[in-house]
Amino acid sequence: MTVVGPFGLSVRDQALQADVQAGLTAVEEGLLEATKSEVPFITEAAQHLVRAGGKRFRPLLVMLAAQFGDPYAPGVVPSAVVVELTHLATLYHDDVMDEADVRRGVPSANTRWGNSVAVLTGDFLFARASHILADLGPEAVRVQAEAFERLVTGQILETAGPQDGRDPVEHYLDVLGGKTGSLVAVACRFGAMMSGADETVVHVLTQYGERLGVAFQLADDVLDIASDSHESGKTPGTDLREGIATLPVLRLRERADRLGRADDLALCELLDSDLTDDTRHAEALRRLRVHPALEQARRDTVRYAEEARAALAPLRECDAKAALVQLCDAVVHRAG
Repeated sequence: MTVVGPFGLSVRDQALQADVQAGLTAVEEGLLEATKSEVPFITEAAQHLVRAGGKRFRPLLVMLAAQFGDPYAPGVVPSAVVVELTHLATLYHDDVMDEADVRRGVPSANTRWGNSVAVLTGDFLFARASHILADLGPEAVRVQAEAFERLVTGQILETAGPQDGRDPVEHYLDVLGGKTGSLVAVACRFGAMMSGADETVVHVLTQYGERLGVAFQLADDVLDIASDSHESGKTPGTDLREGIATLPVLRLRERADRLGRADDLALCELLDSDLTDDTRHAEALRRLRVHPALEQARRDTVRYAEEARAALAPLRECDAKAALVQLCDAVVHRAG
C-alpha cells in the first residue's frame, strides 16, 4: 500500500499511484503559476492559502475520476486547477463572512490584510480560474457556471435561513448541496469529462461527488465541535461563535422541540446567547461535545457517505474505484 493524497488514502496499484502523484504535483505547480501577478502584493495575498497547504481533496477526485478515461488527456490537470482555485476563492470570502481568524493553521487573509483585500483576492482567484476555463471549451464553462450559481445560491440560502414552515435540517442539507456538493461534483465530472470517459460514467461520478461533498461538509461540522485547532487547522467552534447553526446545533434544536427536555432547552438558550464571550463559548462547546445531537450528526455524515459509495456501483471494478470507495470511509472516519 502506498499513501497518497488526503486522509492517508492508500492505493494498491503503483501505476495509479504514480499517475495521481504526478497529477497532484502538476496541479500544485499550476496553482502557483495561476496565482502569480505582476503586482508582488497580489501574488503574496493570492498565494497565501495555496502555500498554507490543504488536503487538495478536489484535485485528487479529478485525478481519480480521470482514470475512467485517458488520465493523461491535456484538460485533466487544468480542470483540477480551476476547481481548486474556485474552492480557494470561496475560502477567502467565507472567512470574511465568518470573521474567521485562522485558516489551514495560518492567520486568515482578512485577519492579516483586512476584509477588502481578502474579498478582492478571492475575486482575483475567480478571474484566474475563468481564464484557464476558457481554454477548456464551452461545455466546461457551462458546467462551471452552473456549479458556481449553485454555490452562490447555497450561500445566499444559508444567510437568508429557511422559509416559514420549512424543516431547518432539510433546508441546511439543501444549502450544503449547493455550497459544497456542487463543486465536489464538478471535480469528479471534470476528471471524467476531460479524460473522455463514457457519458454514463461521467453521470455516475458526478452523483458520487455530490453526495461525497455533502458528507465531507457534515464531517467538517462535526469536527468544528469535536476537534481542537491542531486537528482541524482552524479555531474550534467558529460557526458557534458567529451564530451559524450547523447540523449538530440543528439536531439539538430539533430534539429540544420534540422532547422538551430542560437540559436541551437550556443548551439552546446558551447557544442563542452572546458566544463572543469566551466563557460561554467554551461552555457551549463542552456541552455539545457530549450531547446526543453530535452523534446524530455523525450518523447523518455516515448516511451521505454510504449514498456516495452506493452511487459507484455501476462502475467497473478497478483500483480507481476502490480508491473512491476508500474516500467514503475516510470521510466517515474523519467525523469520528
